[in-house]
Amino acid sequence: MAEKLSFAAMRAMTDIELAAKVAELEKERYGLQFKAGTEVLANPMDLRATRRTVAQLKTLQAERLRAQKA
Repeated sequence: MAEKLSFAAMRAMTDIELAAKVAELEKERYGLQFKAGTEVLANPMDLRATRRTVAQLKTLQAERLRAQKA
């Protein structure tokens, strides 16, 4: 699992960094889902944490997009 990001750290990222982090975590999530389907994960909560972090990052991206349009 990637390092735990605080929401303050997420807000400090630029739009490009956010997009790169989302892509990285989506790739990691895919790998964890595949691994969970074929074997037992060492820590099943990693999948949940990764999914939630991706959701937080995408929410932040959407907030910024709405702020730009307003």
